[in-house]
Amino acid sequence: MSILKNNELTKNDKIVFDCALNLNSNLKIAMKKILMSAAIVVAGLAIADKAAAQEIKFKKDTHDYGTVKYDGNGEGAFEFKNTGKAPLIISNAQGSCGCTVPEWPKEPIKPGKSAVIKVKYDTKRPGPINKTITVTSNAKTEPTKVLKIIGTVENQK
Repeated sequence: MSILKNNELTKNDKIVFDCALNLNSNLKIAMKKILMSAAIVVAGLAIADKAAAQEIKFKKDTHDYGTVKYDGNGEGAFEFKNTGKAPLIISNAQGSCGCTVPEWPKEPIKPGKSAVIKVKYDTKRPGPINKTITVTSNAKTEPTKVLKIIGTVENQK
């Protein structure tokens, strides 16, 4: 650039200045395009990962024993299906107290396949049944699912 005379730019200075402004503006546009493309790719990968994920779908989330005799049959079951596209793993099933004992499949459930979580309730406890079973899995949308058992155990005769 030449030295300013009377605070005025020469014709060459104006051309250089205009080119620098255009270059800066074009760089900003290019960076915006790159960032937008990266965001679209990341979002697409997240959607693809979720679509290929394992999912758990229970036929019911509450088992009603109705009225059970004292020391009667306290067995119940919760059937579920892996509705995803990857193997589903149940890592734990925990009863809300020692009177509720769940048994779950330890092997991975393949996509499209069904399995059962069995529950045994101690029916030597007369009165209302209102317990939960917390199921922990690798399901993407609902990795922790709470199932309920309800009913009434008759008094001992």
